[in-house]
Formats: sequence, C-alpha cells, structure tokens
Amino acid sequence: MGSRVRVVVAGTVACCAAALVLAYPMHDRTAHAAVSAAAESGAPYTPSYTKDGDLVPPVQYREWIYLTTGLDMSYTPKSNPDMHMFDNVFVNPEAYRSFLQTGTWPDKTVMVLEGRGAASKGSINTTGHFQSGGQMGLEIHVKDESRFPGKWAFFDVQSETKATLFPQTANCYSCHAEHAAVDTTFVQFYPTLLPIAQKKGTLSAAYTKELAAQPGK
Repeated sequence: MGSRVRVVVAGTVACCAAALVLAYPMHDRTAHAAVSAAAESGAPYTPSYTKDGDLVPPVQYREWIYLTTGLDMSYTPKSNPDMHMFDNVFVNPEAYRSFLQTGTWPDKTVMVLEGRGAASKGSINTTGHFQSGGQMGLEIHVKDESRFPGKWAFFDVQSETKATLFPQTANCYSCHAEHAAVDTTFVQFYPTLLPIAQKKGTLSAAYTKELAAQPGK
C-alpha cells in the first residue's frame, strides 16, 4: 500500500505500503481496551474504528488462523539484496471457517500481514533462513461492505491503537483487483485455500485469464 520500494506479496494482504518499525504509544487506549476485552472473551472479531476513521488493530491476530509465509516476495526487483524479510499472514477464524464452506470471504473478513526480519546465522543453523527479532511492520486488509466503496480497504498499522486507511487511489487496490485469485485476495499464495477455491469455482476471471496465459498452461 502506498510507495513501498520493496513490495510485499505474501498474503498478500497489501502490496503498497512502506514497512514500519512499530513503536506503540501509551495514549488513547479506549478503543484498544475494548478490542482487547473482546479478544479475551473469545467473542468473534468485528472491525472497530476510531472517530477519525482509523482502524483499531486487532491485538489478538496471532491467535487467529495462520495462512502462509513468504520470504523476500516482491513484484519488483529488490533494491537491497542484503535485506531479507518473512511475511506471515493471518485471518480471523470466523472468516476462515466461512471460506472453507464457500470458497470466498464473508463480510467482516480481516487479514493481517506481519513482516519479520530473516536471519541465517544463529544457534545451530548452518543453511537457510529463520525469523528473527520483532515485527518490522503490520498491514491489514479489511472487508467491510457497508463502509468501503469497493467492499475492501487497506490499512497501515502506525501504533497499537491506530491503523491508517490507504485511499482508494493507492496502487494496492488496482493490483489486487487485477491479479488476486479470490475476491481481491491473493489466495494463489495460500496453499491450503487455493484447492478449495478451485473446487468451489470462485477463482476470479482476471486470475483465471492470467493463469491461462502463463507458459505451459
């Protein structure tokens, strides 16, 4: 979302915002406290917004359904070949269960893309990469049909209580519309969900056309 040089794809909750090093302030905790209380109660998650239209980030996202991890995925050539990053994708359980039944995402689906640094040297590891350190950024993709013109919206997490909305003119919207496999989401990178979408016949026309044009298809 936005003007990222390295465009993250995995999950691919978003493909336009700059990755952020998160620093959570201690102010404005009212909305955050409400979200935390809901998480502790085990109640289904519903997107919550501030009076300014910002999304209150789901603090419990790591208790949600894990979908996939990508390593150094990008739509464009990397500007820094020495920088490596993992992208982990999570979705709220209610949306996941619905997808298993229908092959598409229901209203109030929330997907979180979490960036973490990749390291190769540590403990007994001798080859490959592992996730290390704290979060390098969080991006959120929300389906809220009554709130957003295109049903979906992208948010960039600024703090524990605030995720800012990317305008509909941001590249992430057109990118997802033109290339995503299911309902503007990159299900083609979710190995457990793609077969379900294929079986249910919910693959987008754009993705199907793109797939057919690939060599060997």
